[in-house]
Amino acid sequence: MWEDRYSNEDGYLFGKAPAGFLTENPWVGAGCETALCVADGEGRNAVHLARQGLHVTSFDFSPTAVARAKDLAKQHDVALATSVSDWSAFDWTPQFDLVVGIFMQFAPPDLRVQQFADMKAATKAGGRVALHGYRPEQVALGTGGPPNAAHMYTEEMLRAAFEGWQIERLASFERDVQEGRGHSGKSALIDLVATKPRG
Repeated sequence: MWEDRYSNEDGYLFGKAPAGFLTENPWVGAGCETALCVADGEGRNAVHLARQGLHVTSFDFSPTAVARAKDLAKQHDVALATSVSDWSAFDWTPQFDLVVGIFMQFAPPDLRVQQFADMKAATKAGGRVALHGYRPEQVALGTGGPPNAAHMYTEEMLRAAFEGWQIERLASFERDVQEGRGHSGKSALIDLVATKPRG
């Protein structure tokens, strides 16, 4: 599905600018040297973090999207370690100071549990997981994301998924989002930034 969606676009489906979550919360990458951007599409978020001086790895399912991510990195003269991979094939060894998942809500609840577990596993002790996505109210707004409320996040869900971690930000809000043709209009959003225990 994603390869079809990206390959049928003439330009960048979600634009070249990073998600507002990253520009509005620059502290998320503070003190980090390495970052992983999961299911990162055309690379706008990975490139943004690389421009902040982080060593960034990203992957996506779509070869077209990954090719565009490489092109975007070249445009900004930054290094980006990209790969075409499905979720299960990626190496989730703990090696990253920051693991970022932005609008990655293609997963039903049972798969989402594994996704969160993998992201937590890939995070070094003392590192952060940062999530930005939609709440169930987004389905009625219809301005982006899947048409299924079960794929969306709630504060209770995220707090439970990261129990035992230090919650640095957990916020629900509405905002007008203009990020390419893929996200456009009033949106029901949610952020989580959580730090992995050191012990």
